[in-house]
Amino acid sequence: MITDIEPFHALAISRLAHRLAAEGRKVIHMEFGQPSTGAPAAAIARAHQVLDTDGMGYWESIPLKTRLARHYADTYGVTVDPEQFVMTCGASPALVLALASSFKPGDRVALARPGYVAYRNTLRALNFVPVEIGCGEAERYQLSAQVLAALDPAPAGVIIASPANPTGTIIPAAELAAIAEVCRDRGIRIISDEIYHGLSYGQRTHSMLEFAPDALVVNSFSKYFSMVGWRLGWLLVPADHLPRARAFVANMFLTSPSLSQHAGLAALDAREELDGNVEVYRRNREILLQALPSLGLDEIAPPDGAFYIYANIRHLTDDSLGFCKQLLRDTGVATAPGIDFDPVDGRHFIRMSFAVSTAELEAAIALMVPWFAQAAEARVQAAG
Repeated sequence: MITDIEPFHALAISRLAHRLAAEGRKVIHMEFGQPSTGAPAAAIARAHQVLDTDGMGYWESIPLKTRLARHYADTYGVTVDPEQFVMTCGASPALVLALASSFKPGDRVALARPGYVAYRNTLRALNFVPVEIGCGEAERYQLSAQVLAALDPAPAGVIIASPANPTGTIIPAAELAAIAEVCRDRGIRIISDEIYHGLSYGQRTHSMLEFAPDALVVNSFSKYFSMVGWRLGWLLVPADHLPRARAFVANMFLTSPSLSQHAGLAALDAREELDGNVEVYRRNREILLQALPSLGLDEIAPPDGAFYIYANIRHLTDDSLGFCKQLLRDTGVATAPGIDFDPVDGRHFIRMSFAVSTAELEAAIALMVPWFAQAAEARVQAAG
């Protein structure tokens, strides 16, 4: 059976942004969750060294997996065998691997709405059934143990994301523990997307492995480690699932880039530089939160982590895609439409990434303030 999936609309925004830039327009990219910083200096230096000395090939780095295991022990207090790490070309193949190796066609998998667009679309592409659960302000835009316990019948799996995209909300430890207990009791397989770990501005991020050792954990070097273009990620799998996961990855993806694995090992020890990046995001978050009232945006998701503001623009439009395109054409500021993350209510939301430089963020705010004011006035006139 061939399944149609929806496009990733932020890519259309990005294509328009690049077309405008090619015409000589100044564009500020806030449409993607992409750090404006590059890989840490130690990772780049290691890559230069490897390029001169290693012909490379299909390979999975034992030193990298060993270092990742130590990272989980140091950060989360959990013990994992290095062999439980399956290295992938970023988090997207890790997600495909987790889903494809865990479920059979027709299986139902629960997820929060709003949520990352690729969850819903990847599930459909693999002929699974996404069970989207609307999560609003009252639920802090996150799934809960109570909701999962009430699903009838129980889904085969659930995707948990904390911090979440597009909202940045974090699930507290007690709720993660409760979710793990419900899933254990009901036989629900947990896929935990932890790609935004390391990016939080208050409460600590907990790995689902602290509460559910049999969870499959998706992560990558793209966000905290600032290595988007290096395409390096991992899927951490329980020991009993490892032979199946390895069979799938070998046939579907082979291995992640050798060069990236060398660089990733160096990046794991570049914490001072990387934590400096987080401090820039923290400052940007404060600046944007302070500016939101001047944009007329007073209903947002709590940005506990990641680097997003998910804002309600219901008073301005019921077409977030058209809104984002017009904002880009008029101001040069690129943002993401909520319909990517929520096919039901997303037409009333936009997502702004503050992973740009502080100077770019301040310039974007200066451009958006009068534009949003004009949009509000036009809406009032149209209604009256």
